[in-house]
Amino acid sequence: MRRMLSVKVPLIWSLAFGLAAAASIEAHHAFASEFDSKKPVTLRGVITKMEWINPHAWMHLEVKGKDGKVETWMIEAGPPGALVRRGWKKDSVVPGTEVLVEGYQALDGSRRANGRDVTFADGTRLFAGSSGTGAPRDGRDTTER
Repeated sequence: MRRMLSVKVPLIWSLAFGLAAAASIEAHHAFASEFDSKKPVTLRGVITKMEWINPHAWMHLEVKGKDGKVETWMIEAGPPGALVRRGWKKDSVVPGTEVLVEGYQALDGSRRANGRDVTFADGTRLFAGSSGTGAPRDGRDTTER
């Protein structure tokens, strides 16, 4: 009985760990499951909120549409830790900050986009994307292989 337990317990732990890892991987989506690489967007707007959350940070923008009406957009960025390593600072993306965002619109056509680059009023340009998730590779991300 003891011998069976000594084999079964590590096996059970291995299976549990494997299932947890698979669930985590499934929760972190690929670019192509939500965004369209054939729908690039360029948005000039004002930040209303920045969410520093995992697995992706989110920037909320108010953008004046062609008709003059203000539209609210949600911009997905990379993980907070990666953004900080790329030069992002919490005080650089406070509400009221004007930015130019280049990215790719959501597949469903909603006002959501995966942000690629963000340019600030002073000309500072920071990479916002998530490498390795299927987003188009254009050489601007220095961490891409």
